[in-house]
Amino acid sequence: MESMRRYLQFVKPYWKQITATMVVGIIKFGIPLLLPLLLKYVVDDLLLSSMSYKEKVEKLIWILLGTLFLFTVVRIPVEYFRQYFAQWTANKVLFDIRNRLFDHIEKLSLRYYQNQRVGQIISRMIHDVEQTKEFVITGMMNIWLDMTTLIIAVGFMLWLDPWMTLISLSIFPLYAVSVKYFFQNMRRTTRERSQALAELQGHLHERVQGISVIRAFQLEEFEQRQFEKRNNHFLDKALNHTRWVAKTFSAINTITDLAPIIVIGVSGYLVIKGQLTIGEMTAFYGYMGLIYNPIRRLVNSSTTLTQAFASMDRVFEFMDEPYDIQNRPNAKDIDHVNGRIEFNQVCFRYHDQQPYILDRINLKIEPGQTVALVGSSGGGKSSLISLIPRFYDINEGEIRIDGVDIRDFTLESLRKHIGMVLQEDILFSGNVKENIHMGRIDATFEQIQEAAKAANAHDFIRELPRGYETEIGERGIKLSGGQKQRLALARVFLKDPAILILDEATSALDLQTEHLVQESLERLAKGRTTLIVAHRLSTITHADQIFVIDHGRVVEQGTHDELMRLNGTYAELFRVQNLDKNTNGSLDAYQIAEGKNV
Repeated sequence: MESMRRYLQFVKPYWKQITATMVVGIIKFGIPLLLPLLLKYVVDDLLLSSMSYKEKVEKLIWILLGTLFLFTVVRIPVEYFRQYFAQWTANKVLFDIRNRLFDHIEKLSLRYYQNQRVGQIISRMIHDVEQTKEFVITGMMNIWLDMTTLIIAVGFMLWLDPWMTLISLSIFPLYAVSVKYFFQNMRRTTRERSQALAELQGHLHERVQGISVIRAFQLEEFEQRQFEKRNNHFLDKALNHTRWVAKTFSAINTITDLAPIIVIGVSGYLVIKGQLTIGEMTAFYGYMGLIYNPIRRLVNSSTTLTQAFASMDRVFEFMDEPYDIQNRPNAKDIDHVNGRIEFNQVCFRYHDQQPYILDRINLKIEPGQTVALVGSSGGGKSSLISLIPRFYDINEGEIRIDGVDIRDFTLESLRKHIGMVLQEDILFSGNVKENIHMGRIDATFEQIQEAAKAANAHDFIRELPRGYETEIGERGIKLSGGQKQRLALARVFLKDPAILILDEATSALDLQTEHLVQESLERLAKGRTTLIVAHRLSTITHADQIFVIDHGRVVEQGTHDELMRLNGTYAELFRVQNLDKNTNGSLDAYQIAEGKNV
């Protein structure tokens, strides 16, 4: 199996620990194998012997003391170390796999995440990886220990009586047939169950994130029905899997229970004929439990391993997801960026089946310029700026920074010189300092404070209960929109990039907060090449160039005054927005600040 071969690559570094676990396990499982021989000795050579009462009691006491020593002083530490090494090794393997998967998800393109539910990805990283643990504990340790136990037990039985041994093992072929039949069906149903669970988790994750929408639109009953539908689907798959597990155990346990009946019948007959001693009959019956318990565990292991193999398949299926965005073989690091950006005949679409979202885009931005991208929603503005840090790769054409195709730079060094502030910047659970620190992980606390001051965030941070150590909750839920935006700005100030991209960075804020953020943005943009995607045109009248994008094409370009004189699309949009402001009896904060007439 390909999945098992690949999984063994993660296990390989721990072969010494696995070997030690096996050795300790053989001792642990080997000790009970002495009990039937001990029982034979007590029955034949002690109880049924002609020794005196005193001799029998003395020998019995010595036998019990020796056995107690073996099962306490020797077996207790052996059992502890077997369990500890087994779990330690398995958890280290899972640790390595999850690390590899996290590295993998960081390299997957945004296109992949647009087509996948977060809950399903988490299910594969947590649930499926955890299920593969059984391959290490059961498949690589317990199965071999049970087989070793079986071989040792059969060896003792052959030493006692070869013919009785063959009779005891006569139903083994039935096990082989049963396991082969049930294994395939259980593996299929296990995969179906895991997929249904991932879908349920994905649905639940989305609903928990959108609980405010559910309440605002009074969708509780509707969403309850939607969840119940998916929960029922998972229940169907889980019960189908359970049915096959139940069938397997019913068949195997029936076969297992037949063996002692056969042994009792045949050995009893041989004792009557005088061909077998009572002690040997007792020993054989004792060995029946010791050999069929491992067999029962082996069958149980096949059930457990089907689930492990099914999860293993899903883990490696996820791990094999290709990277859309990769470094070229000869990609080089970019140490310094002046900030000249050129788009030459750039075409882009998210899927091969759809028309181009950007069609033959040509732009030229000089170092230090502030450039605005405007136009109607869906025109391609946000798509265009996402191409610069290579969140997506273009289909045709070329994007150059300082005259070099961005695909000739390594991704890490390219993105190092680009800072982005979005309409809804993501903050992480943790404290204020940790979120700003992400801008540059080697920054000092003093540098973090300076970045916060530059972003007009320092004052409100000091007023928080624990200042920079204040926990902000998942996605910064404990902060207002303006506070979150200023923390995101502080992060970019700390990064100090040569190229700055602002995507609707102030559109969701009230005028007072917007003024503070805009002040920070203007400070941040100084000396940098800045691209602004703006909805409110009054905020970008100062731009060195304005590009009007409509249906994936640049339809107009120039300064604010030039475009107003052109009296085209931009001028019409600007007049409409300002007419709305007059109608509402309110002015834009930046028009007030700049003393513009509306």
